[in-house]
Amino acid sequence: MTDHTVTVREARAHLAEHINRAEEGTPTVITRNGTPVAAVVPIADFEALEEAADVLLAREAEAVLAEGGPTVSMAELLADLFSEHDETGERGAGAA
Repeated sequence: MTDHTVTVREARAHLAEHINRAEEGTPTVITRNGTPVAAVVPIADFEALEEAADVLLAREAEAVLAEGGPTVSMAELLADLFSEHDETGERGAGAA
């Protein structure tokens, strides 16, 4: 973990300082009741993490396909995603 850890209260009180630290390359971990819950990180680190997650998911998908795993059409995927979204009490696609 990082050497710079603050509570939620401290992070709120000094958010600009933590953003400046992130711009300089130093992440800040934010804790609630002693448990890490969030981080303010340099945007390059965040983007690298997102890219790594995308690569990992693509590899996992390729492995499933190589093993003859099940596939679904885009229409089936979207229908499933929107039905899950509606079950959470949020508006579905096209709702105003």
